[in-house]
Amino acid sequence: MSASRRSGATDERGADGPEQPDREGADLLAALLDGMDAALCAFDADGVVTHWNREAERILGWTAAEAVGRKGFAGWAVRSADAEEIEGRLLAAMRAPGRQVHEFALLTKDGGRVLVRTQSAAVRGPDGEPAGLYCAFSEVHTQIDLERSIALSESLFEEASWGVVLVDADLRPAVVNAHAARALGTGRTSVLGRPLGDLLSQGVEELESALTHVLAEGAPRAPADIWVSVRTPDGERRRCWSSGFLRLASPLAEEPVPLGVGWLFLDVTEARQAEQEASQLRFRSQQLHRAARAAAECEDPAEAATVQLDFALAGFADHALIDRVAGGPVGDPDGTEDAAPVRLVRLAATPSGAPGPSLRSGVAGLPVRYDQGHPAVQCVERAGSVRASAGTMAADRARAWARARQWPDDTVHGLCAALRSRGRTLGVVTFLRGAGRSAFERADAAHAEDVALRIAAALDLADAAGE
Repeated sequence: MSASRRSGATDERGADGPEQPDREGADLLAALLDGMDAALCAFDADGVVTHWNREAERILGWTAAEAVGRKGFAGWAVRSADAEEIEGRLLAAMRAPGRQVHEFALLTKDGGRVLVRTQSAAVRGPDGEPAGLYCAFSEVHTQIDLERSIALSESLFEEASWGVVLVDADLRPAVVNAHAARALGTGRTSVLGRPLGDLLSQGVEELESALTHVLAEGAPRAPADIWVSVRTPDGERRRCWSSGFLRLASPLAEEPVPLGVGWLFLDVTEARQAEQEASQLRFRSQQLHRAARAAAECEDPAEAATVQLDFALAGFADHALIDRVAGGPVGDPDGTEDAAPVRLVRLAATPSGAPGPSLRSGVAGLPVRYDQGHPAVQCVERAGSVRASAGTMAADRARAWARARQWPDDTVHGLCAALRSRGRTLGVVTFLRGAGRSAFERADAAHAEDVALRIAAALDLADAAGE
């Protein structure tokens, strides 16, 4: 069967045939009709079917040869009882402006019924008068699925309570919803087409790696937490986004062609920070418990002090130092200007090479050459914790900063806690971190003070035993 026959194009060519352009135009029209995704039929001014495409044949089962030339749908495509009403609604489209939308049931060739949604519009002749009408229809459930998909897309990009970003194949945002724009600290239009590195200062490599993986392999099985630093006019913000990814492919291509990645994320920073803090607190409490049990088995109180520090180092710092106040404990600072300068003597220290435990105790007991403004000296003078950090110094300047404080060269952050017992300051415990760790915070200072209290009690007991 020829294409023109299938689509219902009438053939009035003579024996000699018409001009070639007419044949080509008819073939093109037939190809266009048969290639449509929607079912289409057309009627002339008398209601006779003139066109019937492949999709109409697929839905109802009637071929073009069986449909073209019939008058209306009565007796074959609709029930006789419904024919008058349905044909009246269809033919009314020839007299109405624009398109008319209706829903009704059609009959399939095997006797089944299919609920369809139709769009009908008049076809005008050269004189502007109605010469017929066309009717495009599809199954209602298919149309509803399409409308749901469109409604879902619009809702996601307008009203969703989580971030939605459509990233193109070049890993640049193509569509951004309002929630995502706020999370990225920018407007919905200003973010489009920009590299992710312009929006994020940290976490870009991890995010781009995830997007590239989705484009190549498909969506991961579960959401992933990605920590990023967002650039905003007020500075950088550290955030954790629980992210899910979907690969988007064109439904029109024969082979799947990736259009990009759908990235959905939810800010879970507060929840993840709370989980981390709770986990950290549990670990530190367990370490303090283990340290107390191990120290209780030590006959020498001074050894018990180093055992306490040994357990405290795990996951907390790279190096640790214990310095005693030369000449005995000192009381609370009284604010007088003629107070004697603080002198400290090294009691124990971790090896200066590789970071870790294995404290060395019983060193020579020579005074440590600390300047008057050294954090350990300040700690004794204030009887409170002191934090110090090299910040964002260059590597050579950071090494010089550490050497000036008599700390290992790889030190970047320091925390000094006073060894207090019976209202006196016995010395200082110092915790040191390298460049691979974050600076000490308030929670770290509180933990260091807990460790310092236990060390101070052991040292005070050692002094009492030696008297």
